[in-house]
Amino acid sequence: MQKVLQGAGIWLRDHGPLVRKLQWVVVFVYLGLLVIPALMPLPPDSARILDNLTIFAQFVFWGIWWPFVLLSMVLFGRLWCGVLCPEGALSEWAAERGRGWAIPRWMRWKGWPFVAFACTTVFGQLVSVYQYPKAALLVLGGSTVAAVIVGFLYTRSKRAWCRHLCPVNGVFALLSKLAPFHYRVDEAAWKASLGDASGSRKVIPVVAVNCAPLMPLRHMEGAGGCHMCGRCSEHRGAIALAGRAPNHEIVEVAGHETDPWQSLLILFGLLGIALGAFHWTVSDIFIAMKQGMADWLVERDILWPLDDNAPWWLLTHYPEHNDSFTWLDGGVLIAFILGFAVISGSALTVLMAVATRLAGPWSRARFHHLVQSLIPMAGSSVFLGLSSLTVTLIKAEGLSTAWVSVIREGMLAGATLWSFTLAFKIFGKWQCGWRRVIALLPVSVALLLLVGFWSVQFGWLELDLGGLLP
Repeated sequence: MQKVLQGAGIWLRDHGPLVRKLQWVVVFVYLGLLVIPALMPLPPDSARILDNLTIFAQFVFWGIWWPFVLLSMVLFGRLWCGVLCPEGALSEWAAERGRGWAIPRWMRWKGWPFVAFACTTVFGQLVSVYQYPKAALLVLGGSTVAAVIVGFLYTRSKRAWCRHLCPVNGVFALLSKLAPFHYRVDEAAWKASLGDASGSRKVIPVVAVNCAPLMPLRHMEGAGGCHMCGRCSEHRGAIALAGRAPNHEIVEVAGHETDPWQSLLILFGLLGIALGAFHWTVSDIFIAMKQGMADWLVERDILWPLDDNAPWWLLTHYPEHNDSFTWLDGGVLIAFILGFAVISGSALTVLMAVATRLAGPWSRARFHHLVQSLIPMAGSSVFLGLSSLTVTLIKAEGLSTAWVSVIREGMLAGATLWSFTLAFKIFGKWQCGWRRVIALLPVSVALLLLVGFWSVQFGWLELDLGGLLP
């Protein structure tokens, strides 16, 4: 098996021109599906996937593309980024022809993955990015234009955008930690390739490697930042595509990381903002908040927030389809998503902090390590949310969706068990003995809360919270 994987890495390295051609095919398909529907009239209610390009593009982007790109991170690491991603290809292409400036300090800020993900998610809901092609062009196309500009200005033949500013870079980095494949670095072989001062060992001739995502190849331990492009395969006789246990990186490597932004992205991003974005359309609390605020405004004769005259690129505005957001809708939507994120993220933070303390002496490093055990649940939650549109579109085609609940239940159960197992193994690394059992209790509560959320979201559990607000 190892020889097969090693050969696959070498094949990617040796067939770079073919990979580039494949990237350009994806670029043109991506731009076609993004731009053409935005120039066409909105489809009628009777339109279907196979007879309307706009509906087809919607299904491709939000029904197949994004859910299964996320799934591919867990299965193959960031192979999508290195081989297929149109933004990465365009950014690197621009960097080959651009100014070549050094990456500025502001771009290196580690908080960008969280901030970019949060802003993109919330803004996407305000303009209904899943429903309307102009909104998709604005959000996805805007990101692509920014990728090209950043590539043109900074570095030479690298992907500064992908490394620092891409809105899903942080999410992909987290999910790829679960992948059963990575490029393993043999430190001893690397040292041997350098030779020694006595000349008893010859220096191995080295061909320069263009690592587009700017990874420190010699000291690369995990798969989070690696784009799996194969360019470094067999570099210095020390790097090779290899298999590993899916739990390995989180249990063995993540404990060396102390980046709080990764924990924020998991707790308040994927399990906070993203869940709020998926939930507001079916939330009684959201309706109660909006109605209560509207009554309050009317009583005081403050009526401008009830106008729906915002432009489509700021708030959803398609009056011909009876779908327009008022300023109040936009404000309440932002408040709901951020409020949901604060409540959900804070609850999970407290539970994981308690678990960390119950397992032994408190330390931030241990807390951040334990939070990463929630990555399987976070990834499955985003996949379930995005694939809900897939199910909606399939239903509109008149196809049976009886199998959907079984898939959802299986995925949720599997993610819960995986996260629980990771926490169990992390506690084992801490050698906390009998404390491990007690520390697993708050972890279990955190996982049950997330299971409960999806049970309500999918109608498996009835929970009416609309009466909590006046």
